[in-house]
Amino acid sequence: MGDCWSPLVLRDISLGIDTFEELVPRPWRVPRTAEELARQTRGRRCAGTGRDSTRPQRFRYVLTTSGRELVTVLLALTQWGDHWHAPDSLPIVFRHHCGEVLEVSVTCRTCSGAVHPEGVSVQPGPGGRAAPGTLVIAERLAGMA
Repeated sequence: MGDCWSPLVLRDISLGIDTFEELVPRPWRVPRTAEELARQTRGRRCAGTGRDSTRPQRFRYVLTTSGRELVTVLLALTQWGDHWHAPDSLPIVFRHHCGEVLEVSVTCRTCSGAVHPEGVSVQPGPGGRAAPGTLVIAERLAGMA
């Protein structure tokens, strides 16, 4: 997720855009080699059309398990962006398998209550450590222990 194009590629693959040729022409900076894209996904070879034997064998990209789980987060981010930047003109509508328009919400697994920032507390975890990207929070959490 370190590159600006990663969420867009994950979104496109989850929507069925799954060949390198379909992904590369996007206007954002996308991976320029199949190897670079394969690091983000799990490329699977598929047979060509058989009409042109000079065409190289193609890959169809499918999401890894972690990529599939991340799509849920991307759906929530899309909903947030639509709410704040396109409330009257949604560019895409997602429907849940029940048929209703999808509205993503984060809930507590134990009590099923909605999660809001003001209702969440933080404490040091067993894997917490001071490392790049966590130095400030590690110092703050160390003071809480």
